[in-house]
Amino acid sequence: MSDAVRTLPADRQAAAPSALQRIPMARIFVWGLAGLVLVFMAIPTLIVIPVSLNTSKYLDFPPEGLTLRWYEEFLTDAKWIAATTLSFRIALTVTIASLVVGTMGALALVRGLRGGGVAVNALVTAPLIVPGIVYAIAVLLFFTPLGIAGTFWGYVLAHTAISVPYVVLMVSAALYRTDPSMEMAALSLGANRFQAIWHVTLPTIRPALAAGGIFAFLTSFDDATISFFLANLSDVTLPRKMFENLQFYISPTLAAVATLLTIFTLVLAGLAQWMRVRSGG
Repeated sequence: MSDAVRTLPADRQAAAPSALQRIPMARIFVWGLAGLVLVFMAIPTLIVIPVSLNTSKYLDFPPEGLTLRWYEEFLTDAKWIAATTLSFRIALTVTIASLVVGTMGALALVRGLRGGGVAVNALVTAPLIVPGIVYAIAVLLFFTPLGIAGTFWGYVLAHTAISVPYVVLMVSAALYRTDPSMEMAALSLGANRFQAIWHVTLPTIRPALAAGGIFAFLTSFDDATISFFLANLSDVTLPRKMFENLQFYISPTLAAVATLLTIFTLVLAGLAQWMRVRSGG
């Protein structure tokens, strides 16, 4: 019997072991329930994998047989490759833009602003609160008169606006944990403000920058709502191409693309989480 139980009155010692025994059972129940919820949420995604290997020409489950034909079709089809390449180009550009803008915004919020920081922070994170379809309609109405709706830079601007908040949040959290006296020391040794930030602050928060960049990339690459509204006949992103395939063709190639996209997203999301934990966020 443990010391905690031994110190209890005699009339309560008999009840103590049963109470202690109920704790593991409660923990098992909670973990079991959480596992069931995760399995329930993962089933739709897991079903896509065998469908992508189906020998049938339609999205059938269970599969009639196993084949890699649909993966080969995706990797050899010019339209699928063009859509994937466009999404990668947009996401990479958005990542760079989001890191620059988001990092400067985080530095301003944490190091620069003394008043009004709460209002600015609310403005920066507003795209995370506004419904995606509302934002997409607003972007379409604003970009169309400017002639950039459906263009590469139109995608970049629209996606950057919804990606910057992730960088701001992660970099701000890292900056709050960084001792500003290191920057002051660099300044006292003759460095200017830019040199102090570039050589002292940014290397310290490198994991947060990497995590923010990954989330910015995924936000752009996986976006379907904005891409659906902005897309034209020639410049189609991968999510929009998937919608077109589902609407007009419904071939297992869609399941193959969804499987590859899921694996790619999980790998990057896991890497971002590892970076966030490493940065102490």
